[in-house]
Amino acid sequence: MESNIPRILLSGTNSGCGKTTVTCAVLQALVNRKKKVGAFKCGPDYIDPMFHSRIIGAKSANLDLFFFSENTLRYLLAKNSEDRDLCVIEGVMGYYDGMGLTTTQASSYHVAAVSGTPVVLVVNAKGVSLSVLATIQGFLTLYPEPNIQGVILNQCSAMTYPALAKAIVSHFGGRVRPLGFLPPMPNCTLESRHLGLVTADEVADLREKLQELAAQAEKTLDLDGLTELAAGAPPLCYEPVIFPKFDQKVRIAVARDKSFCFYYEDSLHALTEMGAELVPFSPLADASLPPHIHGLYLGGGYPELYAHALSQNTAMRSAIHAALSRHLPCIAECGGFMYLTQSIGDKPMVGFLPGSSFDTGKLSRFGYVTLTAKEKNMLCDAGDTISAHEFHHWDCPHTGSGFSAAKASGKSWDCVFANEHLYAGYPHFHFYSNPSFAINFYKACVKEKISHD
Repeated sequence: MESNIPRILLSGTNSGCGKTTVTCAVLQALVNRKKKVGAFKCGPDYIDPMFHSRIIGAKSANLDLFFFSENTLRYLLAKNSEDRDLCVIEGVMGYYDGMGLTTTQASSYHVAAVSGTPVVLVVNAKGVSLSVLATIQGFLTLYPEPNIQGVILNQCSAMTYPALAKAIVSHFGGRVRPLGFLPPMPNCTLESRHLGLVTADEVADLREKLQELAAQAEKTLDLDGLTELAAGAPPLCYEPVIFPKFDQKVRIAVARDKSFCFYYEDSLHALTEMGAELVPFSPLADASLPPHIHGLYLGGGYPELYAHALSQNTAMRSAIHAALSRHLPCIAECGGFMYLTQSIGDKPMVGFLPGSSFDTGKLSRFGYVTLTAKEKNMLCDAGDTISAHEFHHWDCPHTGSGFSAAKASGKSWDCVFANEHLYAGYPHFHFYSNPSFAINFYKACVKEKISHD
């Protein structure tokens, strides 16, 4: 299949150069122009897509070439762009930075190459002038076909920008277009946001900052030029990735509140595509699980910050323990896994799994892993694999042994409590990485439904 999707990728020279600020300014400005904007994030990050969708109002999804095949990435880009006027993809780290220190695999460069997306490089111009050209030239020449077609200067003054823009045009002969700048805006920094935790007042403050960024973007970014660049993107070619449609409909309870908010929306859509009704509930506020459910999904999030309230909700803790004891199919990732242990810190939790979660004070087992099943379980057969990711500061002395996790470096360890009813562990995964995992979870829910009808 082929789709014509106006799209650009905003990448940066490095983490901290301002690409998230620029991306949010562009997205908010385009939304204010009444454009239907699609937003995407390179990599496995949950936070930025939630920020794009919940705060800015731009439909958002992940693009990750460790999780997805090249075709799957193009398909998900097309699928999530069907009703959009244009799409903005936010890069990860520096443009060429991949999953290892010396590889571009799963980098923004890799995503741009696979998707044929025009790239705009965000360069921090604070404290430099003509040296900006050296930075741009390095990114244009390090690897073949970088697809960098535009440049935005961040932390640049209104007095400096015209001269630098002229120098960019002159030096590169039109190979890259200067597309504006953002001046220093210390009141609009977004680096410390912690979406999912924000109170109503904090949301209002964020939205005020974004409107200020959007107003600045209208003044000093070439939004028309960005739109024109997006419109010049080549057609996107892909084969659809289709999940089967089941005759049996199932109801799956999905924990969604401030403590559990990390989900890949495309993974959830895969379940609904097969016929599931997803029923949201709050382990913080609800006294019981939703009625007539056939499966349970406890995603990641921030249970450690709400441990007291989660612990105080003894009715919900008891309800989940009872449901799991009668073998309700359940996926519990990272924060969801912690909730099923005996305690988080000194606060009692569901207590279905052994061990207590504790704060390590640092990232533990951070990064991409490949999970291989050691035995047949609810999601797969022994030997089956899926790409996954870990990102957590908390740990547990008992993390399961149903899967082995292996990093590209060769380091490996056992993890995950897995049986014919349960997946519970720190690694989180995307169903489009291995659709059979989603299909098998759905089948387990169907089996649960039939057994209780």
